[in-house]
Amino acid sequence: MVEVVVRNSLDRQMTEWALKRGKVDWLVHAPLDVRAKLDVQKAKERAALGRRRVTHGHVVAELNLGFWRYLVSKRYYAALWVPNLRHAFPRTTAQAAEHRTRVESDLEQLLYLRNRAAHHETIHRRDLKADLDRAIALLSCIDPEAARWCRQREALSAVLALKPI
Repeated sequence: MVEVVVRNSLDRQMTEWALKRGKVDWLVHAPLDVRAKLDVQKAKERAALGRRRVTHGHVVAELNLGFWRYLVSKRYYAALWVPNLRHAFPRTTAQAAEHRTRVESDLEQLLYLRNRAAHHETIHRRDLKADLDRAIALLSCIDPEAARWCRQREALSAVLALKPI
C-alpha cells in the first residue's frame, strides 16, 4: 500500500507541475534524465501489452518503486523537489532538503526490503519493526488516515511478538 500511496501522491504533484506549464503529461515534459526517460519508455511498453489504448494511469502503474525513489533523489532537488514534489508529502515539519533526504532514505530502505522479500532472500535479521514504522511514518506524511488504516490492519507486530526466530 505504501508504494501505491507514494506513487499516486508524486504523480498528482507532477501532474499539477505539468498543468501549470500548459502541458498535459508530465511523463513527456518533465526534466528527466536519460535513465528516468528509459524507465518511462519501458513502463509504456509494459502498459501497452494487451491493450489497444494506453492511459497515463496505466503507465504510472507500471513505474516501479525504484523510479519513484529516483524521482525524489538529490538529482531532482532544484528542478522538481523544491517547486513541487515536496508537496506530495504535505504533513511534515522538516525543511525541504532534510525532508527530501528522509523520504529518499525511507524509500531506499523499503525498496531494499521489498526486493529482498520478493527474491525470497533473508530478511529476518533486519529490524522489521523499524521497517514497519518507517513505512507508516512515510504514509503519515502523505495521508494520516491511510497510515492509521495500515497500522490497524498490519499483522507484523503480532508475529514479531511471538518471537518466531
